Formats: sequence, structure tokens, C-alpha cells
Amino acid sequence: MENLRALVLDNSLVDFTILLLVSLTLPPLFERLRLPGLVGLLLAGVALGPDGFNLLSPDGEMETLFSDIGKIYLMFVAALEIDLKEFSRNRNRSLIFGALTFAVPMIGGILLGRLTGFGWNSSVLIGSLLASHTLLAYPIVMRLGVSRNESVMVTVGATIFTDIAALLVLAMCVAVDQGDFSPQFLAFQLVALGIYSAMVLFGLDWAGKIFFQRAGNDQGNKFLFILIAVFLSAVGAQVIDVDKIVGAFLAGLAVNDVVGDGPVKEKVEFFGGVLFIPFFFICMGLLLDVPVFIEALTSRLGITLGIVATLFITKFLAAAISSKLFRYSWAQLLTMWSLSLPQVAATLAAALVGFQVGLLTAPVFNAVIVLMIVTSLAGSIITGRVARDLSIPKPNIRVADEEWAEWLEADAKTSRPFTVLVPISNPVTQRYLIEMASLIARHEAGRVVPLAIAPAHVHMDDPSMELAMARSRRLLQTAEDMSRQMVTDVQSLIRIDDDVATGISRAAREQQARLIVMGWSSVQGLRARLFGTLIDTVFWAAHCPVAVTRLQTEPMNMRRILVPVKIATPETIHVLRFAQLFADTHEASITLLHVCDRRTPDRQIQQLRADLEEGMSLGPTVRHGIKVIRQDDPVPVILKVANRMDLVILRSMRRRTAGGLAVSDVTHRVLEGLTTSVVLFGEPHT
Repeated sequence: MENLRALVLDNSLVDFTILLLVSLTLPPLFERLRLPGLVGLLLAGVALGPDGFNLLSPDGEMETLFSDIGKIYLMFVAALEIDLKEFSRNRNRSLIFGALTFAVPMIGGILLGRLTGFGWNSSVLIGSLLASHTLLAYPIVMRLGVSRNESVMVTVGATIFTDIAALLVLAMCVAVDQGDFSPQFLAFQLVALGIYSAMVLFGLDWAGKIFFQRAGNDQGNKFLFILIAVFLSAVGAQVIDVDKIVGAFLAGLAVNDVVGDGPVKEKVEFFGGVLFIPFFFICMGLLLDVPVFIEALTSRLGITLGIVATLFITKFLAAAISSKLFRYSWAQLLTMWSLSLPQVAATLAAALVGFQVGLLTAPVFNAVIVLMIVTSLAGSIITGRVARDLSIPKPNIRVADEEWAEWLEADAKTSRPFTVLVPISNPVTQRYLIEMASLIARHEAGRVVPLAIAPAHVHMDDPSMELAMARSRRLLQTAEDMSRQMVTDVQSLIRIDDDVATGISRAAREQQARLIVMGWSSVQGLRARLFGTLIDTVFWAAHCPVAVTRLQTEPMNMRRILVPVKIATPETIHVLRFAQLFADTHEASITLLHVCDRRTPDRQIQQLRADLEEGMSLGPTVRHGIKVIRQDDPVPVILKVANRMDLVILRSMRRRTAGGLAVSDVTHRVLEGLTTSVVLFGEPHT
């Protein structure tokens, strides 16, 4: 037994295995209890640390390494998920609210620190811990369909200001604590930081765009480039005596628009979300001193309550002042307040740095852990209650129609025909694909281009190359015959390419296609394809809309079409236009289904109905109806209604949380349960 214990305690492989097991099992259990999964990771760290089973050491080399990598990755992902486009649209108001929600808690934290006996430097650091915020409750406003409300977008934009400012204050505090601070040092540090920030923000953005362009479809090298960018930036920050999390955050902002929302970003977040970020929270738990933590909740309860109360009050004051300036409603004020409450990413990372350098005492560090738990729960609960009363911004239908016209309507000036590209490889699904494409092309007086991709070989005279070409010719001949039966112009195309997805997107561009219609062979293979292979890459790379189909019957017989609608946005209008286009080809009817929360206000439902009716009225005239059902979980409702339909049209979308952990997307769950025909509609990447 002693030998076994020694093996467990001194074996890095065992430590790594323990971390993996905890990361896999505990978050889902705590989420079932309606607690954040990261709370379970923190408690696991406490249980495995010196005050528990003593299986992991906070001073161990591996634990220290994973803690450093985790906090770097956490800050990188937090910056990567900031929507820079939304920030630019509300830049001035975001900066004003960002300045207020940073300065007011900062002042409150400094006063609290001084009143409780801390020096100026430690007090300033305590203030900076309260000044930032993490958008932990953002998925809630997305689920409620109010993420486009201006108050939400202003709060999201303010995150950039608060996180950068808080991290800069941290860098100054650490420099002062190490005795290196002087007016000359401050001037040098600011100049060095300015040069470094410019090199990271502009240099990485420039280098990333060039590298991504040259890398083509090589997602592995793109992923490695992003990893090198973040850790090189972290090392560069240390060179100028700034904490590495500052460099990681700047790197995330720099490559934000380079990676966009495509498969590379998904892989980067997946890698960190399942590995390094959970490890970081576990290692945070290892640092918790249980006796001191209990003391912080008993004999030293004052400092804990003081920090929590100061945060709640000052964040509310900042939101109230901003709401007064912007003339926001009470619901908008409370939403801004609740969204800016959670203290996770920047706060925990900065608290760990402050604790490690001795600026923060153990009771304050433990109080920050309590703050994280309380604000994570309170912010999520309050947001879920108050955001229901937010109004949904009216969609800009004119802009949506202009985009639709640019994508799909024929261009009379250039006399180019409306072209539907149909990649074919499976004789079983080929007929229905060609029929759907032909219906749309005939409706628009256009043509169908069946496409067969033959895999490239090093030697073009390879016998297998000739076999592939012969098979492609047979498929295309069948496709041509089918199109002619539908009285549609057809022009088949064989393309030799190393990568099927790249071949499809390039052929679509060369043929000036207005729409790509493609299929998948089985329901079981859908999820794998969506997360990183053929379909996902085509969605990402194509210049025109993509309709991925699983058709169970002839498209001509699809008379009842269901379109689940979450919120009226320009993207929703695009899906409606596609549904109207297809329905108009054979006089089908459309049912728009909106499943809302049981407590959704009636006025919000009425507004959505009006927006959808207006959106439908400006497209092709088809029979349609709008069905609204109140239910907390939309998936069973959609599946039940879909059983009475011939076709379901869904919009392709994937989302992530601010912590890098995947959010269950209703679209994925619906796709897994549907037994009827499906079209997954994806727009061009912008």
C-alpha cells in the first residue's frame, strides 16, 4: 500500500489522469444541481489538495504549469469571444459604460481596502479586482432572444475596456510591489506597454491574415499558429515586466477577426475548454486554505461581506448612471447590472497573480473565491429574471433583403444565370438533391451544375485516378438526365482536388453559383460532420448560401414546411426568404414556429409576430401561419410539430460561452431527433 501511495503521489501521469477524470465528471453533476460547473472544479481542487486527500500539490511542477497555461488560455478565450463588430456599432456608449463600471467599483474597492487596513498598493489591486467582469450570463440573454438589445451590446462592448484596464492596473501594482516603481519606470513601462500592445494588436492581426490566406484549408497549421500567437504574446509580456495574462488578452483581441466564428476558433476553444481551463479552476481550488477559508466566512466575515457588498453596490451605481445618460428603461438598467456582476475570468486570474506575489492575503484571496461563487449565481439568476422584460430590436428587413438579393437574385447587368451547384457522390441521395436544385433553378430561370470531385493523386496516370473519373462521369450523366426530366438547364462539372470541401467552395466561386445544395447520408454522421469536416468547412468557405439536406421524400411532395424561429433578426429573414423561395416552386405552405419561455411577456410575443409578418410580406407570396407555444424546452415542441410536417428548415449556428465551455445548441438537439426531411441553411461567412 505504501508503494502504491508513493506511486500516486510522485507520478505526474497519475496527476494528469486525476485532472482529466475530475474535468469529465464533476461539471455535469453540478450543472444538474443548477450550479456552475466551475464551482465543482474548485471544490474538487480543495478535496484533492493539502487540506483534503493530498493527492495534488499546489506547488507541483505540473500543477503550476497547468495553472499558468489555464489562466493564459482563459484570458485569451475571453478576448476571442468579444464581438468587435457589436463593439464598433456602440463604441461610444460602450466606452462610457466601460469607464463607469471600471472606475466606480475601483474607487469602492480602494476605499474598502484602506478602511480594512491594507496599504495603497494592495487597496488599488483590490479595487481592480472588482472593476472587471465576465459575461457569464450572456448565454441567458441569447436564449431569451434579447442579445441584440442595445443595453446588452453596450455591456458586451464595455468588457474590452474593463478587462484591459484591470490588467494594466495589475501590472502596475506588481511593479510597485517589487520595488521597481518610480516616475521614470512608470514612463518607461507605459511606453514599452504601448509599443508592445501595438506590435501584438496590429502585428498579429497582419501576420494572422497572411498566414491564414496561405494555409488554405490546413486547419491544423492554423490552430498551431493561434497557439503560438497566444503563448508568444504571453512571453513577450513577461519580457517587459507585465503579467502574461495581459499578453494573452491582447493576443485574443488581435486574432479575433482573423479566426472569426469558423472551425479554427471552435477547435481553439474546444481545446482550452475541455483541458486547460478546467485544470486552471482545479488548481485554483488547490490554493484554497480550508481553515483560512472557514475563518473568512466566520471570524473574518467582514472583509468577505465587504467585498461582495461593495461589488454589488458599485456595479449598480455604474449601471444606474449609464442608464440615466442613455435614457434606458429599468429593465435595461438591471440587465446591465446583472451582466456586469459575475467575476470569473480576469478577476480570478488577477487574484491568483496578486496572491502569488504577496499583494493579497489569504483571507482576501478566499473572499475573492466567495465573490466568484456569489456573483456567478446572482448574476445568472438576476439576468434570467430581468432580461425577459427587454424589448427586442426591430430587424432591419431592408438590409436583410439587400443581402439576400446580392446572394441569390440573378444579376441582369452581367447576364449571369442563377446557378445552383450540387455536389454529388452518393447515388442513393442524388435524385432528391437534383430535384430540389432543379425546382429552385427552374423557378429562377437558372441552371443546375452537378459537381463531382475526384480525389487528386501524385501521378495523374494512376489507375485509381481513372476509376474515380469514370465513377464521376457516371454520377454526372445520371444527374444530367434527372435535370432534363425536370426541364432545367444543366451543365455538369468534374473537378480534381486534394480536398473535397475546398473543391466545392472553389467550384462554386468559379461557376458564380448563387446557392449550393448538398446532402449528408445519415443522421448518425451529422454531428461529426458539423464539428470540423466537410459540411462545416463548406459553410465556412463558401461565398454563397449553402443548403445541407437530408431528404426523405421527393421535394415536389413537400407541401408543409416548418421553420422554427427564435428571434426576428436579419439572419432569420434570410432563412424565411429561402423557405419562401422553395415553397413558391411548388405551392407549398410555411409554418413559422416560435417556442418561448413560459414567462415571456405578451407584448414581446406580439412584437415578434408583427416582425415576422412584415418579413414574410416582403418576400414571395406563399401560404403561411405563425404558431407560438410557451415551453421552457423548445426541442420536444419542435420535434412534435415536425412530425406533422414534410420538411424542416433550420439555420446553421454554433455558440460558446465566455469560459470556453460549449453551450448546448437547440439546433443540434433538434437535428438528432428529427425523422422528417431537413434543410440546414447556412449563410456566407462575413
